[in-house]
Amino acid sequence: MINITYKEFLQELSKQTPYDFCEYSDNSIQRRIHRIIQESGLNLSQLIEKATSDAVFLERLVNDITVNTTELFRNQEMWENLFTKVLPKLKSKKNINVWHAGCSTGQEVYSNLILLNELDMLDKANVVASDINNRVVKTAKEGEYPFRFNAQYLETYNQLMSKIKPQAKPFEYYFDIDNENDKMKAKDFLSSNPKFVKHDLVAEEIPFYQKFDIIFCRNVLIYFNPELQVKIVRKFFDKLYDDGVLIIGSHEALHGFVKTHFVKNGMVYTKNNTFHLTYK
Repeated sequence: MINITYKEFLQELSKQTPYDFCEYSDNSIQRRIHRIIQESGLNLSQLIEKATSDAVFLERLVNDITVNTTELFRNQEMWENLFTKVLPKLKSKKNINVWHAGCSTGQEVYSNLILLNELDMLDKANVVASDINNRVVKTAKEGEYPFRFNAQYLETYNQLMSKIKPQAKPFEYYFDIDNENDKMKAKDFLSSNPKFVKHDLVAEEIPFYQKFDIIFCRNVLIYFNPELQVKIVRKFFDKLYDDGVLIIGSHEALHGFVKTHFVKNGMVYTKNNTFHLTYK
């Protein structure tokens, strides 16, 4: 393989490894691969050769290809909607099942757990979270982040809670803060709740047998081409309970056929039970 194109690189990677990025958005994935080429000093053919002969390098390559940007309580409007409108409807349920698909380093998961606790619903929440990137899954499990880099989380938390629950517990109730060592770590009662797993949303079967009341997939679909977006949303539809909700990113939207199968309210899409999707 000499002078192969980006498309040929992705096709070969999908043939030689378990990972398939062929239906990712062209512009975003090409930028990331170009950066990998610059940093590694390898061309596309050499990347394929090394990835197929070195399992550790393959995982590092996948980690570098995938995007992992997340924040605690990112897009406050969505969290306000979740706290005031979505979660209260689930309060009478014996168990609440939640899936964070593409959870990255886990700040979104901990945001949700905090709101569940503030509503006295944490004890009946079964939360699972997944990501293709094994490095960020490890970070999410640990629930530990640099403090100074994320110090704005305190202000974000206080701003949100002043709107939705002024008597909420302080931020330090949920995170241990170590200024000297520049660390903030989720308290054990939070980090012990979710089950974090490595999972390829595109190429692998969904590893969870249960259906869900809420599926988060925020700022993930934007990196897929339209056809792949439809495939993934069909899977989500099938895994949601009747009246279950799908929550996506602020710059994302459902389009075409699948759009008619959900009722939209901001970033929250409620499953429309008058439809039934089938897919291969």
